Amino acid sequence: MTATSVGALLLCRADPETVRPPAHLLRERMLLLPAGDGWSVLVPEGKPWRDGPADGRGTGSDTGDGAEPVDRVMGGWATALAVGSSWPVLALWWDGDRSGYTLAAGFRRPVGYVWLADGTPAGEDEAMRTFAARLGLDPVLDVQELEALTRQDPETDADARLRGLLAVLTRTGVALPPGLAPGEPADRLRTAADVHPQVERIEWAGWRDTVQAEFDAVESTGLGPWMRGPRARAVATAQVAAGIPLALWGARRRSGGWITAGLVLLAQGVLGLAYDRFRAEAERGAGGGPAR
Repeated sequence: MTATSVGALLLCRADPETVRPPAHLLRERMLLLPAGDGWSVLVPEGKPWRDGPADGRGTGSDTGDGAEPVDRVMGGWATALAVGSSWPVLALWWDGDRSGYTLAAGFRRPVGYVWLADGTPAGEDEAMRTFAARLGLDPVLDVQELEALTRQDPETDADARLRGLLAVLTRTGVALPPGLAPGEPADRLRTAADVHPQVERIEWAGWRDTVQAEFDAVESTGLGPWMRGPRARAVATAQVAAGIPLALWGARRRSGGWITAGLVLLAQGVLGLAYDRFRAEAERGAGGGPAR
């Protein structure tokens, strides 16, 4: 590899519709594509990392622009996406000196592994076992193949190590689109992703549009009818109707528990009605037609 081959991918164990809302919160321009059964991939459109190796020998390290190594940038993005999500995020990255991955899952400490450009392992074996456990891989067969990637092999360079890692993940449904391969420079990755028929552009459009996208995503799931619409309004009205007398009854009996229960029901009902009205007005303001 050379300094021009710096590149990275973010693999998310969720479909693009699920990944889209939190991806907006990264406030970065990215391309979102399906990457197999139950997987998506994010391809950065920009290059907010150093152009060269992480050890400071690359051309970008002398610019003084404060850019970080690609592994640190991608690890931060993976952690940000995984926190608060029910699905893990795998960052794959490579530069002129090294290649590796960072796996983030919820609030747990990220786990990663690094290989030097010639394929020399430079990580801890335990990381592979943790990697397998968090992705639900086979504790015997898959772990054996992953551990083989941590052994010396003069015929296998860093790109081949990452390809071996992806080969194991194909059993979980991973299938990267054509042209998205370890070792390819960021520009070539972007070009390959851009021509994919199912590509979506992720761009920061401000907090209002981002929150709107989050609401739309949640409402498109099975929770939608319970968040807004006739069913949601009926539930919210019932909560208000039950909460007021329950709180009053608790006050007469001087029972803090019943007062709290009544106030919680009342608050939930009021918030539910307010949310339904807010969303309806937002749709009308955006030309979305009449409220449901």
